[in-house]
Amino acid sequence: MEQELDRPALREYTQVVIQEADRLRSLMEKLLTPQHVPHFSALNIHEVLERVRSVVLAELPEGLLIHRDYDLSLPEVHGDKEQLIQVMLNIVRNAAQAMKGKGTITLRTRITRQITLMKKLHRLAIAVQIIDNGPGIPTHLRDKIFYPLVSGRPEGHGLGLTLAQDFVSQHQGSIEFESEPGRTCFTVVLPLPHSGKQP
Repeated sequence: MEQELDRPALREYTQVVIQEADRLRSLMEKLLTPQHVPHFSALNIHEVLERVRSVVLAELPEGLLIHRDYDLSLPEVHGDKEQLIQVMLNIVRNAAQAMKGKGTITLRTRITRQITLMKKLHRLAIAVQIIDNGPGIPTHLRDKIFYPLVSGRPEGHGLGLTLAQDFVSQHQGSIEFESEPGRTCFTVVLPLPHSGKQP
């Protein structure tokens, strides 16, 4: 199909579809394998976010803006690339759907110092913030947003954030949010290798 397309933008879109199909197949194989251990390796968190940005903009090409506010000096994180793509994709996709595909999402990365994750003090960690200017999370859902089968949309299955939280926990990280009308911010914090010690 890619070879028959004449415009570079369409060929790029086809590549996004192929890469996403391959990634989802790999992720499903991992999810269906009993006692699966994540495949951890050194990776650049910005490559993860750029993949997510490409997928979401391909799904919603009009009306959605995704700004980058990256700290390009960040070191590599140790993680499972497919899982981290799924974490960020679930959050960004939720934001885009909450805004009905029209609004602004900001992807921000920063270093965080002296933070406790999973009862362990880490000297350094990476914080990824996904900020949108949508309507906000309804008050009645905020205490249970990470529970299975909880969704703010009638067509939603309510598994995206549950899966995201599970994957982040497997990375010894944390996921939190704050929300009000006009601004919702999800923050995923991932420890950097060799930065942990008992508090």
